[in-house]
Amino acid sequence: MISAARTPEWSFGLGAQGQIMATRDSGEIGLPWVVLVTRAGRGMRVSKFQPGDDVAAEGEVIGEISGNPREMGRQLRTLLGDLTFDT
Repeated sequence: MISAARTPEWSFGLGAQGQIMATRDSGEIGLPWVVLVTRAGRGMRVSKFQPGDDVAAEGEVIGEISGNPREMGRQLRTLLGDLTFDT
């Protein structure tokens, strides 16, 4: 899934408990934009966190993805591309 979601603006990794974490530079050192992808029912929930937000808390849900791993990666790439960044 991560391979299908890759985009130049975002870095990907695995978070605690198997979450997929995507980060993007916010311009503030050590305070990136964060998107977490977590299991939710039959698919996965995608949540956005502003720079400095506690990622252990609830983020702003920006969508749900489902399907096979490649399709979910493509859906995630689309969600990341559609994000707006305002603080």
